[in-house]
Amino acid sequence: MRIQALIFTLCAASALYSQTPAAPKAAPAPAKPATPAVPTAARQQVSADLLQVMRGIIYPASNVIFAAQDVNPNDVKPAKDPAMAVNPLESAYGKWTAVENAGLALSEAANLLMIPGRKCSNGNPVPMTNGDWPKFVEELRAAGKEVYKVAQSKNQEDLVDKAAEAMTNACSHCHDKYRDVKFRCK
Repeated sequence: MRIQALIFTLCAASALYSQTPAAPKAAPAPAKPATPAVPTAARQQVSADLLQVMRGIIYPASNVIFAAQDVNPNDVKPAKDPAMAVNPLESAYGKWTAVENAGLALSEAANLLMIPGRKCSNGNPVPMTNGDWPKFVEELRAAGKEVYKVAQSKNQEDLVDKAAEAMTNACSHCHDKYRDVKFRCK
């Protein structure tokens, strides 16, 4: 009975609406721009020099991976207060999750290495226009993805043999040219 009443009401409203004179049409809305303007807060901004990005993100993430080579993350006991742990493997997001996060941090840090305007700690611009810089950055990104993939499988042997080796190679290739020998971007 209620459904029939509802249907009757809807039909009556529809009939009434169709007999009501149409409202005058409003002026067409102005066309939207093809690409919306990016809000100021969403634009890429450089807040740290290259050495600070290395010390604040890449170095700590790498150390999590190196630590996981020596001890299986499954065997790591949480810290007394995991929320305050200084060892990421013992933290609230520890064990293999810490290794996954370290891999993701390396991959995401690769984006930071390509933001225009970043400087080395000595004031020189980051050499992103050099042909090899983007290759080294992509190698870091790929190594981070490999670490993440291996951490998801929770295979420590693959972490040592594949992921950590890929990360070490990526770091070495860039450091050999830009930190240790010629460019000295520090």
